[in-house]
Amino acid sequence: MTETNNLNSALQDVTRRELRDLVRTQLRMLLEAGDLQAAKSILIPVQPADIAEAIEGLPEAMHALAFRLLSKSEAIEVYEYLDYSVQERLIEELKSQEVRDIVDQMSSDDRARLFDELPAKVVNRLLEQLSPVERQATALLLGYEAGTAGRIMTLEFIALKDNFTVSQALERIRSLANASEMIYYLYVTDAARSLTGIVSLRELVTSQPEQIIGDIMTRDVICIHTDTDQEEVARLIQRYDFLAVPVVDKEERLVGIVTVDDVIDILQQETTEDIYAVGGGVQSSGDNYFQMDLMQVARKRVLWLFVLLITNTVTGTIIKSQEDILTKVVTLTAFIPLLTGTGGNVGAQSSTVVIRGMNTDEIRSLGTLQVIGREAIAGALLGGMLGSIATVWAYFLQGRLEVAIAVGSSLVAISVLASVSGSALPFLFRFLRLDPALMSAPFITTAVDVLGVLIYFNLARVILQL
Repeated sequence: MTETNNLNSALQDVTRRELRDLVRTQLRMLLEAGDLQAAKSILIPVQPADIAEAIEGLPEAMHALAFRLLSKSEAIEVYEYLDYSVQERLIEELKSQEVRDIVDQMSSDDRARLFDELPAKVVNRLLEQLSPVERQATALLLGYEAGTAGRIMTLEFIALKDNFTVSQALERIRSLANASEMIYYLYVTDAARSLTGIVSLRELVTSQPEQIIGDIMTRDVICIHTDTDQEEVARLIQRYDFLAVPVVDKEERLVGIVTVDDVIDILQQETTEDIYAVGGGVQSSGDNYFQMDLMQVARKRVLWLFVLLITNTVTGTIIKSQEDILTKVVTLTAFIPLLTGTGGNVGAQSSTVVIRGMNTDEIRSLGTLQVIGREAIAGALLGGMLGSIATVWAYFLQGRLEVAIAVGSSLVAISVLASVSGSALPFLFRFLRLDPALMSAPFITTAVDVLGVLIYFNLARVILQL
């Protein structure tokens, strides 16, 4: 226990990252030593999110043991912060009653996201164990299409009537606060449950007790529909700095809200998926990449590497077909990697800025052709600067002005080609309803490598008069 007391006294003197590392290290050491009481004690002053990260850092065999150290209320909070793979493993290892208590007390939106990641058999078993109210709420959310506002909304909100007084509204908030995820915005509905207005908690506490809600509420309410894409929801909340946004169905009835904490999770998830996709399809699911089985990792990464392998084979075939010019001017071969590598980098830059603009709506005011034209001009400018340097460098290395000019002019042409490809392909793939981030990288590499080599050799033939 002395060791535990020393740890508790040091908690205020370390950063959050150091705290997580310290808790994880101490927790593992105490579990390995079998000192469960001390292990339980060190978790008392730690926040649920930090406990979840500490548990995730333990060996898999210790996850259930560490989780059982928590009280029921703590376990419910910590469980919602755990990675889905750890949540699924705990469901398999914990007793049926423990699982029922945790899942039944989860917020409806978090429970729905968990069920999305679990096998169908497990979901059906858990649904049967939920209370009737929670089973109905979860089934409602799961009935909406994945990736929409209906799937990620929470049903735990406070609704008021416009004829309530401020005093009545505050009393209703007190009675429902523990059952609601958000109390800072209160939504006003009519007898048909249609959304008619919104009032903030700030407005309530600064108004007179006898004032009527209908007199102080805002009637111009920004809301979303159940089929609105979750990325659009995130952009809306981000744009207006909302803490939550109401969700209505086709009949304009209020059915739920999406809160800012859910939006943060969405933005992180979408950003992660896009980054992995730009890297060549490394990951396409919501799994934690660094907790995936290595064989699964290899399967996810081999597809686009195979595409690039085929691409390099095509490029090699083109180079082989140019044996006649290479026999006469062998030095041309030395600059092929420089040209294709630079072209690939220019194309990757263009595709990155365009895909980013698509995701953030920064290019909404610009037409497709305007964006492509802008990137083409940028490619020409880049090619001019890089081509000038490459010309001087090639002449310095080889001493032949014709070869140097062929290299420099090819770099200009390839930079323009790469910029156009990098900016046009994301629009093309979006039009074809394919993921621009996932599809752009290998196709840009293909286009630049194949067409870049053809441009280089044809320009060399003209300039060298071969």
